[in-house]
Amino acid sequence: MDTGTPHTDTTALRARWQATAIAAGAPADRDPAPYADRLLAAWAEPQRRYHTTAHLADVLTRIDVLADHAADLAAVELAAWFHDAVYRPDRSENEERSAVLAERALPELGIAPARTAEVARLVRLTVTHDPAPGDTNGEALCDADLAVLAGAPEAYAAYAAAVRAEYGFVPDDAFTAGRAEVLRQLLALPRLFRTPYGAAHWEAPARANLAAELARLAPRGI
Repeated sequence: MDTGTPHTDTTALRARWQATAIAAGAPADRDPAPYADRLLAAWAEPQRRYHTTAHLADVLTRIDVLADHAADLAAVELAAWFHDAVYRPDRSENEERSAVLAERALPELGIAPARTAEVARLVRLTVTHDPAPGDTNGEALCDADLAVLAGAPEAYAAYAAAVRAEYGFVPDDAFTAGRAEVLRQLLALPRLFRTPYGAAHWEAPARANLAAELARLAPRGI
């Protein structure tokens, strides 16, 4: 299965990276542009179908919606850039490798150690999407990352197809069983979204989408 790789205009992303790096404290003698080049090249790797520059742009747009919730908006935005910077669908350590990349790149860019550590922590948090109560940075990033679940039905269907395409090397039966288990785990959570906005606007449609996808898998005996 190949849905094609969604693309997005990187001009706006490059401008946003520049603004975020400055807001995060990058000194004037450090040029953020080469870091944008490397990150955007990573996000455009050919094995990606969902975890693309389009996903990055979408997460950043969702962060804009949740900006007032974050204690350190610059750290949350930087974490969005790095959270899937390393992505191989056949590996399980993507988040850890992405966090290590942030820990290496951000000091080179001149970002302070405390903010660098916060960015790496947030990237690692996307393994579980389970921020502790009061972790407003974590809540903002995780809600923005999961907001795709609350899309209109056709957008959700495109997301699900892109995920399947990333795992094209997995046989249908195995993928369907694993996907169904993921859906059940998500639906069993007491809540998917932790920010007030996410709870009010994304929780219900996300649960409806998840339940509908699981129902589509059910006739296959899953």
